[in-house]
Amino acid sequence: MNQTDKQKGRLIAIITMMFIYAMIAFVTNLAAPAGVIWKNQPELMGSNTLGMMGNMMNFLAYLFMGVPAGKMLVKIGYKKTALIAIAFGFVGVLVQYLSGKSSGFTGFGIYLLGAFICGFCVCMLNTVVNPMLNLLGGGGNRGNQLNLIGGTLNSLAGTLTPMLVGALVGTVTKDTAMSDINLVLYIAMTVFALAYVILTFIPIADPEMGKATQDTVFEHSPWAFRHCVLGIIGIFVYVGVEIGIPGTLNFYISDTSDKGAGVLENAAAIGGFVAGTYWLLMLVGRFIAGFIADKVSSRMMMIVVSSVAMLLIIVAMLSSKETTTSMPVFTGSSFTMVTVPISALLLVLCGLCTSVMWSSVFNLATEGLGKYTAAASGLFMMMVVGGGVLPLLQNFIADKTGYMISYIIPLAALAYLLYYALFGCKNVNKDIPVD
Repeated sequence: MNQTDKQKGRLIAIITMMFIYAMIAFVTNLAAPAGVIWKNQPELMGSNTLGMMGNMMNFLAYLFMGVPAGKMLVKIGYKKTALIAIAFGFVGVLVQYLSGKSSGFTGFGIYLLGAFICGFCVCMLNTVVNPMLNLLGGGGNRGNQLNLIGGTLNSLAGTLTPMLVGALVGTVTKDTAMSDINLVLYIAMTVFALAYVILTFIPIADPEMGKATQDTVFEHSPWAFRHCVLGIIGIFVYVGVEIGIPGTLNFYISDTSDKGAGVLENAAAIGGFVAGTYWLLMLVGRFIAGFIADKVSSRMMMIVVSSVAMLLIIVAMLSSKETTTSMPVFTGSSFTMVTVPISALLLVLCGLCTSVMWSSVFNLATEGLGKYTAAASGLFMMMVVGGGVLPLLQNFIADKTGYMISYIIPLAALAYLLYYALFGCKNVNKDIPVD
């Protein structure tokens, strides 16, 4: 293969990975707004914990599929792993669609099964897209830059999903059902079907840099690298922060009881838009970072954004819900300014901070791993289960003590991420051969 063909193949691979990045967010961010619908079913009695169970099932799949997904990269390659993942995605969304045919705990159980299947999909897709973009970029700042650009598309899909669901259902009542968001599910199934067909015909060669095969000898494992182990923990807590902040905020705004933000007309639509604005700011943050990531180190980014996010959450927790501000909200037919607690705005601004954390932690934790990169990626994917565990714990606290107090969970997680950026990310195991 000549140099021109290699460059063309590399460009096709990068574009394909960017598209997959968007699909990951579309599926993942369906869980929180769908949870708002299910928790208001009479049988679930408005429980935030049960409402977050779809999100938990989605991320629980990572615990089972993380390591196998990493091994799939070695045995069958990136493209076949992505195709299998897309097939799982179609089936998972189809099962969620079928949950709308039933009500009560029967329908809820079917929905949770669909969310679990979708979790297998996004786990495998994440396993493919992150190391491939990092390797295609040559590692270092350039690899981080490609992941940030892909993350911009990821945030775009994440922004639109809760907004679309919120606009479709308006105010959630006990009569609101999954069938009310069939349009979103139709779109998701169509995207997966088209993606499968398109990807089948796109020639994608596995990246050569850092590639391991079945013949590669592994004298050690990713667990031998301290910065990788601490990075694995970092991925666990980061995903919990990324999902917990907007997911719980959506519940808070949509909750029309005294415990919520207040009785708002079209509360679910407003909650969906507020949560969507968080993802929109993640898009903005990743877009901006994509231009500076080759000049600013991942470590410096993490130090700054972790510190700022902690400050925003602390102020939000100390603010009264009577202290309000206005935000532009799409109510289903037009944009309008809606009054929300100032804490909602502060938490939404955290999206600018979390926007660069995934790629930065991944980049720091895989730096210098060489042939252990694919195996490490599988371990990282296992720990994405934090996106289910931490928000579930956060909403358990929200049920018991209140929404704002529950943000102690992401605050503690951010404190760990700051520690990792300051001290834990240094590779102290450079004596281990990685070629």
